[in-house]
Amino acid sequence: MAILSEYEEEDQKPTKPSSSGKPFNAALDPSNPLGFLEAVFDFVSRESDLFKSDSVVRDVNALVRMVKEKVDTEERKRREKVEKRPAEERAQASASVEEEKKEAVAVAAVEGEKTTDGKQAPNKGNGLDMDSYSWVQTLQEVTINVPVPPGTKSRFITCEIKKNHLKVGLKGQPPIIDGELCQSVKVDDSFWSLEDQKSISVLLTKQNQMEWWKCLVKGGPEIDTQKVEPENSKLSDLDPETRSTVEKMMFDQRQKSMGLPTSDEMQKQEILKKFMTEHPEMDFSRAKIS
Repeated sequence: MAILSEYEEEDQKPTKPSSSGKPFNAALDPSNPLGFLEAVFDFVSRESDLFKSDSVVRDVNALVRMVKEKVDTEERKRREKVEKRPAEERAQASASVEEEKKEAVAVAAVEGEKTTDGKQAPNKGNGLDMDSYSWVQTLQEVTINVPVPPGTKSRFITCEIKKNHLKVGLKGQPPIIDGELCQSVKVDDSFWSLEDQKSISVLLTKQNQMEWWKCLVKGGPEIDTQKVEPENSKLSDLDPETRSTVEKMMFDQRQKSMGLPTSDEMQKQEILKKFMTEHPEMDFSRAKIS
């Protein structure tokens, strides 16, 4: 009871008046909170007896440490973020380099398909894929596919098919195809159509149905016709004479690709051998097959 009485008496002591009476006028700077706390503590230490208590001093020191640790943590995170950004940028740059390498490899692969005379390997349809259109062929026909904006109406399309010339495009715009055809076509058996309002399909019937086209329009990219691969299943649809001609062409193409004589050259060699056998008295040491 005595202790409680003494405590109450101490609490009832009048508060010590301010030594200076100056108001607190420090402003909080979000970038420097510790500076604000220092100003607060300095003001309190001058104007009161708060810091004469050891427990208060400990609490204040703990508060200061907590604030300082929080500030240091935020600063460390900021530095790590700044340091991490260049690493991410380097990773993105590395990824871009890898993409460029892949594109270069793809381009090199396409270039590798070109023959020594600049001709390209045909696509799966024995034609060629261009930037704005593609074309395929059989011995009888050439089919061209020209993509157009979705929703295109037929009245917006211009397509002129002539015996030796083709022009395809959209009205009011430069033509997509405009040039002299590789070979002549049968105009009456040729036509165009709009497929699903997103592509123009042009079918050209060849005048000469015994040869592969090396290009669509003269002056355009050419394919290596020796690499053309006709579908065997289609041979059964041909008449005997045409089929025989096609099979001969296919054989000659394979022979040429392997550096071997064609069927005509082999036939000439057989004729020469037979003649040499029938006329042993003659000198054929300088004979050449042409």
